[in-house]
Amino acid sequence: MLAISPTIQIAESELAEQFVRASGPGGQNVNKVSTAVQLRFNVYAAASLPWDVRARLIKIAGNRMNAAGELMIVAQRFRTQAQNRADARERLAALVREALTVPKTRRKTKPTASSKRRRLETKHRRSETKQGRRGKLSADE
Repeated sequence: MLAISPTIQIAESELAEQFVRASGPGGQNVNKVSTAVQLRFNVYAAASLPWDVRARLIKIAGNRMNAAGELMIVAQRFRTQAQNRADARERLAALVREALTVPKTRRKTKPTASSKRRRLETKHRRSETKQGRRGKLSADE
């Protein structure tokens, strides 16, 4: 079980792990040992997640989701399989925790009376400046 919150836990049967060779530095080790982890979690078929959390998770996951509805996390930061496995699971848990929080709804705000007054005063001052230039133009000719 992967514990996300006190109420939500993801069963091991819902997770699929595949170990592949990592890219990057590591010498011979990187060429011989499959230390990188590809963790797959089918969001569409996840019985452990409520519908609203699934929808937010799909939105948050972005390009980590494939057409089949699988969220894929690749972990290859560490040199051992166990550390990469723990890292991938923690990253999945962090994504699901982020999807648990309901975003605040945006409320429209109206400009304050003083901000309206300042805006109109600025427009009036600018207008007076431009009107003052009109008289000078005809005098120069």
